[in-house]
Amino acid sequence: MLGLQKSAEAMSKRWVYDTATLRDPALEELFQLWRYRDLLHLLVVNRIKTRYKRSVLGVVWTLLNPLLNTLVLTIVFSQIFHFDVPNYPIYILSGLLFWNFFAQSTLDAMDTLVWGSSLLKRIYIPRTIFAVAVVGNGLVNYLLALIPLGVIMLVLRHPFTLNLAALPLAILILATFTLGMGLLLSTLAVFFVDLVYIFNVLLLVWFYLTPIIYPLSILPERFLPLFRLNPLLHLLQLFRRIIYEGTMPSLSLWGAAFLLALVALGIGWIVFTRKADEFAYRI
Repeated sequence: MLGLQKSAEAMSKRWVYDTATLRDPALEELFQLWRYRDLLHLLVVNRIKTRYKRSVLGVVWTLLNPLLNTLVLTIVFSQIFHFDVPNYPIYILSGLLFWNFFAQSTLDAMDTLVWGSSLLKRIYIPRTIFAVAVVGNGLVNYLLALIPLGVIMLVLRHPFTLNLAALPLAILILATFTLGMGLLLSTLAVFFVDLVYIFNVLLLVWFYLTPIIYPLSILPERFLPLFRLNPLLHLLQLFRRIIYEGTMPSLSLWGAAFLLALVALGIGWIVFTRKADEFAYRI
């Protein structure tokens, strides 16, 4: 943390923060985030090192954790509820990795800003840098977790299609949506700290309202319009089409997911930057 503070102080000396010359807060924050890109890189690296340096298993746990969760959930749900889903471990793991990235990144973004952003009280740095660093760290963990998914696909002889080349675009859309939600929730959490605890409960409800461990086909037809209001459903379908079904998502699905991501990022970024100047007085 001392190294990060020195780096931020050095960057601050190269740039004079003058409120009289500020542009629109949303654009100014984007400009400043680019100027502090070296600090952003250090934050991402620091989070990765902090997570694994005290762990005996280290990166191995990132690979084992989704495999163990998949094993337990496959036994419980496929055997007890008798879902007629071929290659159910691949179905559930593709959804779990998707969910873990979204849930962990949004929670970490809230926690980092509310509890761990002491730098904001000492020097000027772009306030969005914490949320962006969290999502960047989440991307690294997600990419590592794709390794056990690939292993399971090999073991079950699930085809690796050329459509997997579209997976990076789907991940980018998910990261954009997650960043937007993280910024919005972080802003609200600064003013209402209890939201951090409430959101933990809401995530559990959201998890079961998203078809991650069960197929959408088991739901009664009358409930489907309500489930389609869930933005994560459309994003999840991108990953299921590419990984599980091995097909290319339709243009309408790409468009819906891309629009959801842009709207989430736009709202989150604008709300966050409009309130950012008040953070130092409330955290």
